[in-house]
Amino acid sequence: MAAPGAAGQRFFRCACFCSENFFLPRYRLHVRYTGEEQLRQDYGSILNKAGCVSPEDFQQVLSELNHEVQRRKQLVEQALERKATIAQYYQPVQPQVYGLQESFLAPELLAAVRYCMTPNADLTGLFRRIETVSGEKKIYRMPIFTQDFCQMLLQELEHFEQSDMPKGRPNTRNNYGILLHELGLDEPLVTPLRENYLQPLTAFLYPDCGGGQLDSHRAFVVKYAVDDDLDLSQHYDNAEVTLNVSLGKDFSEGSLYFGGLRQVQSNEELYVEVPHVLGQGVLYRGGQLHGVLPLESGERWNLVMWMRASVIRNKLCPMCRKPPQLVEDEGYGDGFTQEKGQPSTMDVCT
Repeated sequence: MAAPGAAGQRFFRCACFCSENFFLPRYRLHVRYTGEEQLRQDYGSILNKAGCVSPEDFQQVLSELNHEVQRRKQLVEQALERKATIAQYYQPVQPQVYGLQESFLAPELLAAVRYCMTPNADLTGLFRRIETVSGEKKIYRMPIFTQDFCQMLLQELEHFEQSDMPKGRPNTRNNYGILLHELGLDEPLVTPLRENYLQPLTAFLYPDCGGGQLDSHRAFVVKYAVDDDLDLSQHYDNAEVTLNVSLGKDFSEGSLYFGGLRQVQSNEELYVEVPHVLGQGVLYRGGQLHGVLPLESGERWNLVMWMRASVIRNKLCPMCRKPPQLVEDEGYGDGFTQEKGQPSTMDVCT
């Protein structure tokens, strides 16, 4: 059975998890994959132009994709095993971060939240309390954490990273990072941050994509360094609203950049570049195409929250753009809930 999330609600994943959004780093290409014939038909010419020219090149692509399919099929079971091992054996170095305190939060965030809770609050008033990076693209920025908390959290994350504990990685594009639910930070830290401090803002900022009904999330930390992951090609998130917070370290360049919406075609793409500022978070729609410019020096850590609204995604999976086919998952899954009369399968991926 799917593991319950907050308040006992069960969350699921869409079956497209094992067929959609595979990333091929060598060709910097995202593909759909159900088999060799489909891949040749849909992407053969695109791969050829990208440099996949020999039979050996194509076989290597098939091998990578089949390996990733198997990895995704085993993901739930392995994640549960890692989480249990960490809970039993890991000793935190900064145990105070395992519980959200208002002293961790920036005064600007607390003031904006208090305003949103007043009877006469409106969007115009909120705009006076946050920075609008792009009104057209609905990208906003504001302080989220204090610098002291960023330092404490970063110490904890680096301690865990250097430990011999098993580690799941955020996704196939970020090879260096930490899944916060496996570390045990979801319930005490991330969930109250979303419910009590972010949703009052997103309800005003993103009413059209479930900003007032965010009931789950996937939270992780990504690490960029000159000798590790250096940048990230343009993509969209499996989320209704995303928060990206800079946790710090010494680095240069590596800014976020934003294009258009995934579902809106544009011949003249205007990009917005957003530098990272310690403790500050950038809020944007999950469907907003974005990427990370190359890091020139140093090391950078960011906390990323993909926030989801089941009332929105239950109608249409944002990854396959079809009504979701529910499969069992653990924790918050991918944010889908089972509506009355809607079937699900016990298989993680079919």
